[in-house]
Amino acid sequence: MKKEIRVCIVGVGNCSSSLHQGIGYYKNKKNKSGLIFNKIGSYSVSDINIVSAFDINQNKIGKKFSNAIFEKPNNAKKFFTKHKNNTIVKPGPILDGLTGRTRKIINEHGIKKTYAEWMNFVVSELKLQRVDVLVSYLPVGSKKASIFYARCALKAKVAYANAIPEFICSSKLFSNLFLKAGVPCAGDDVKSQIGATIIHRVLVDIINKRGFTIDNTFQLNIGGNLDFLNMLDESRLISKRISKTEAVTKNASNQSFDTKIGPSDYVSFLNDNKICFIEINGKQFGGVPFKLELKLSVEDSPNSAGVMVDVIRLLKICLDKNLKGYQDFSSFYFKHPQKNMNDNEAYRKVSQIASSN
Repeated sequence: MKKEIRVCIVGVGNCSSSLHQGIGYYKNKKNKSGLIFNKIGSYSVSDINIVSAFDINQNKIGKKFSNAIFEKPNNAKKFFTKHKNNTIVKPGPILDGLTGRTRKIINEHGIKKTYAEWMNFVVSELKLQRVDVLVSYLPVGSKKASIFYARCALKAKVAYANAIPEFICSSKLFSNLFLKAGVPCAGDDVKSQIGATIIHRVLVDIINKRGFTIDNTFQLNIGGNLDFLNMLDESRLISKRISKTEAVTKNASNQSFDTKIGPSDYVSFLNDNKICFIEINGKQFGGVPFKLELKLSVEDSPNSAGVMVDVIRLLKICLDKNLKGYQDFSSFYFKHPQKNMNDNEAYRKVSQIASSN
């Protein structure tokens, strides 16, 4: 029997595009660079199979997944377009998945169903396709939609990975529900492989350990993908700011300082490129001031997909071993885990799982 991990994607956007292209790219066993772990247990990236997908954009619904990922407004970099996937994208409930700005550029479907009818529709699809892991790539601020798909995963007894900053897996309520349902969950708010959060976090940690003190720090990010357009609505950023700030400051437990961390602006011509500016001000030996300035430019969606290929494989191992509820490896891969571990400790924990059979 072929070994595979059957995945459902919610939100066929840029991150889904990079994830799909990456699965195809790493089918060539010679391609190993860019991965945190080439193998996790017995699973390779190429064992991931996207068998189900939901979206609200009429331009994507009804199309093959490998075609839908290149529909506008998606603008992720095309690095491996040969990989084909005939899974048909299906409609999902809109709920709070759109803002005034994104509604202007997304051709939303007009399908009318009750909440219960939508849930029956999604749960039936998850069961029909024998999905192992549901990955939520909903837009930032989609609290109602996040809760809806978490409930679908619970009802279908499917593992759940929450990539966005809605506090689902890190909440005691939902972690207990997943424990009771007998399936694992991981989240919340995916931490890119080498992104603004992990770099800022490491810088704060090393400054703290080397005896300098921090007076204040800021992190500003700009980009041109739909995520940045969506985040122009400040009301959708409450949990995002909490998630990013905690991910950075938790590494400086013996210091307190002023922070300003979070998305800054949408610049359309940047497409999926994300530019981050970090500044840290403080005092060194003798109370002498110091300033650190850093600029990072990176493609946003592949940076996320490199993390999600690990999370999917780890959740499948949890299913294989009948591990239930919230999973501690989330500390390595997400900004807002239930328990915020030291990075080295989190890496050791993941490495132990990855090397097991």
